[in-house]
Amino acid sequence: MRIAFVGDIVGQPGRVMLRDYLSKLKEKENIDFVIVNYENASHGFGLTLKNCNELFSYGIDVMSGGNHTWDKKDILPLLDSHEILRPHNYPEEVPGTGCKVYEVAGEKLAVLNLMGHYAMPYTDNAFRCAQKTVAELNAVGVKNIFIDFHAEATSEKRGMMMLLEGKVSGIIGTHTHVGTDDFQVAQGTAYLSDMGLTGCRDNVIGMDAKVPLKQFLTGMRGHFDIPKKCKKILQIAIMDICEGKCTNAFKIKQFDNGKIIRTEAWIEED
Repeated sequence: MRIAFVGDIVGQPGRVMLRDYLSKLKEKENIDFVIVNYENASHGFGLTLKNCNELFSYGIDVMSGGNHTWDKKDILPLLDSHEILRPHNYPEEVPGTGCKVYEVAGEKLAVLNLMGHYAMPYTDNAFRCAQKTVAELNAVGVKNIFIDFHAEATSEKRGMMMLLEGKVSGIIGTHTHVGTDDFQVAQGTAYLSDMGLTGCRDNVIGMDAKVPLKQFLTGMRGHFDIPKKCKKILQIAIMDICEGKCTNAFKIKQFDNGKIIRTEAWIEED
């Protein structure tokens, strides 16, 4: 199977890039299944019903979340009515789930959404949750497992890779909105510390630069806004998976001016 992952969709610019390019990329790259992180999709904070339906209309199969999952009240019914995940390491009493299994190209694929701890809301231990969930999936015959690990610290993300290397098909980080240059495949596990945002690329993490710069200069906080006009980017990771192992992976940066940059993941030799 060939799956694709798109990290934090930041506001309307991010949704526009999915509208304009996702279906073309799916056809060109023969993608079977698309996973997208939604947590910044509605004006940078959370997800509304309107934007949820809009995003699914572009050919997305499931969406994962993070610390902004709960920012819009619409999310509670959406967790039951749509293919939407929230971090799985929230306590069991919290609505929704962070793990679902799908049929893709004649095989089962589990998508697991986890959230880190540094500078994040309080949750159960992400690493213990990951171990337990992967073991439960393996016990019912699910070998193909992809994880969106939504975390601030790259050390936590790298730690998750060390914990699960060779045991899951892929681990890609989200949350920082800044893509990292460490895409690799080791022991059949694809790993990237952070996917990077899809949305505005000529500002501060997809937001208008005025308020962040004021905060950096004066310490005074303000409300972050999505720019009305900006240069945009779509960042997508594509992975080939067979019998639980990733055999090949690459990342595409699609710019709104038509430019494309493709980067191959490096394959670690055993």
